[in-house]
Amino acid sequence: MIDIARRGYAERMESGRNETAAERLDRNWNSLMQELRVVQTGVQLLTGFLLTLPFQGRFTILSEQMRMVYLAVVAASIGATICLTAPVAAHRILFRRHRIENVVTAAHRYAIVGLGLLGVATSGVALLIFDTVGGTVAGIVAGIVSGSLFAVVWLLHPWRQRRGKSA
Repeated sequence: MIDIARRGYAERMESGRNETAAERLDRNWNSLMQELRVVQTGVQLLTGFLLTLPFQGRFTILSEQMRMVYLAVVAASIGATICLTAPVAAHRILFRRHRIENVVTAAHRYAIVGLGLLGVATSGVALLIFDTVGGTVAGIVAGIVSGSLFAVVWLLHPWRQRRGKSA
């Protein structure tokens, strides 16, 4: 009994949060689910919006190149939707199977990929809209600016903080 108590104490001290490994996994899962709730609705709305565009009258004015961009954007948006909702499906399938560590690890990876695809889709939407409204140059500039902002705000800044440098 004393060994079990010592092991529990060691687990709590190891995490730096006074929690066991199971409590840490539960906290990580809950945190991830909160984050995904923020983006799931948005990415689903974006995907739904994109899927309706070919049925609009002005869609025919898109050049062949912009149609290819559109298809790439739709693919990225669908991919983001799949990845950002995948943790829920994995959790349902593995529920009560004592595999929360696997679920949390996989969900984390899906979230990273899904956010990347969402960034690609969002930058592509900016390119499409600005190209349609303001011309090719405006579209390219909007796509580059959106992609650059995505890279800086979603990738470079967090990675810099992760490495311990202040921002």
